[in-house]
Amino acid sequence: MTVTLLLFVACTAVVFVAGTELTRAADVIGERTGLGRLRAGVILLATATSLPELATDIAAVRIGAPDLAAGDLFGSSMANMLILALLGVLPPRDHVFQRAALDHALAASLGMIMTALAAVFVLAPVGLTLLGNGVEPLILLVVYVVGTLTIYRQGVLRGDSAKADTPAPATDTPPLRAAIIRFGLAALAIVVVAPVFARTAERLAEVSGLGQTFVGTLLVGMSTSLPEVVTSVAAVRLKAFDLAVGNLFGSNAFNMLVFLPMELAHEGGPLFAALDSSHALTAFFAVVLMGIGLSAIVYRAERRWALVEPGSTLMIISYLAGLWVLYGHAAR
Repeated sequence: MTVTLLLFVACTAVVFVAGTELTRAADVIGERTGLGRLRAGVILLATATSLPELATDIAAVRIGAPDLAAGDLFGSSMANMLILALLGVLPPRDHVFQRAALDHALAASLGMIMTALAAVFVLAPVGLTLLGNGVEPLILLVVYVVGTLTIYRQGVLRGDSAKADTPAPATDTPPLRAAIIRFGLAALAIVVVAPVFARTAERLAEVSGLGQTFVGTLLVGMSTSLPEVVTSVAAVRLKAFDLAVGNLFGSNAFNMLVFLPMELAHEGGPLFAALDSSHALTAFFAVVLMGIGLSAIVYRAERRWALVEPGSTLMIISYLAGLWVLYGHAAR
């Protein structure tokens, strides 16, 4: 047990360092290519910081632990919203919700729609196959592509307002080529460590007796969200609020897209038909948390009288309630 836990911590450290490097490289790429902070967060940075989930969950499916992988995806979405909530209550408390662009409603809606669809597929798989694979991930892919194009087009139609808050590249900004190389090396490190990360998590699930669903939701989900933590805190300190918020909502949408490579890696029939129905509970709480986050962004009152951010407080309480419900369900 001790050796397994130490190995899990070591893998987490590698994911953390590599994920941090991914974030830095993605930030340079976004700056050098002229993407606005909102779109850079939703599309580029969200994809980069979701690579730990992608690599780890494909590895988990290959070793026969699909519930661990699905628990990680839904659990990571919950963890991302916890990160967003903490940004509103921890120093420097810069009113993240009020300063984020209203266009984040599109990214939040996309994440909520895709997560809700995935929950429906867990409870009631479509039952249709294409070349031996379930069609559910293909439906999620179509929704993701349409939603992402809508977000991009919205930025163009609004006169590229998402780019307006992005300063011109500084003279000391690393060149684009170097950033791309760093991005590739960091991604390679994550891909290499992912199989070990998945196997140690599976072992912890067996030893603890809590099962793959709960361990995937809590332990793996929190660990693979470490890059989002680093990225979001750094973005807030730079006053790049749209980059932080866009990264978190965009990561939740991308998490549901990971079901497609998981389906391709899964053997023995459609993936969703093999998943435990309790994942729908995790998905439900993820949607609730995103809904609260969206409401906090749309509601623009300053709330200077509040000792704490009401939206953040409600999200934290909902997150803890979700863990309590999931733990009770796993302990039965």
